[in-house]
Amino acid sequence: MTHIRAMTRDDLADVSRLLGASWQRTYAPIMGDETVARLSDEKHAPDKLATELDDEDKMSFVAERADGSIAGYAMAAMDGKGDVMLDRLHIEPQAFGSDLAVDLLHAVLAAHAGIPSIALEVIEGNDRAIAFYRKHGFEVVERREAAHGVGGHASLIMRRMLPRA
Repeated sequence: MTHIRAMTRDDLADVSRLLGASWQRTYAPIMGDETVARLSDEKHAPDKLATELDDEDKMSFVAERADGSIAGYAMAAMDGKGDVMLDRLHIEPQAFGSDLAVDLLHAVLAAHAGIPSIALEVIEGNDRAIAFYRKHGFEVVERREAAHGVGGHASLIMRRMLPRA
């Protein structure tokens, strides 16, 4: 049994490891091992994640197992215009098909109740994620060069309109 809760500083090392493994598994076939290792080390180090926890415009959630271990993570950021971007949603492979990713997505959506929509960026070739987001109401609204230092790769911007409260 897992439950979704707000991420804390006690989770930094576990979330950093989860992100590194998820990026390696997901993006190495697309971008190569060296690029993935470099980008993940830069973006997912515990000190970088700690800075995000201090940012009032970012909300991070973890899926915690009964034994205290972390099985998933999600983070969304609000920009100055009030637009929300689902920046990360990662789960361990053992949780694939368990609805854990859905639970994390729902936590993000609930935390941003009242906003008109939520967007995300997914690298082309990440077919599992694209299918997941389509299944949960996201539609492709733009194709562009990937952000986050992933030069030479295209990404899709997907958006989901949210019901008004």
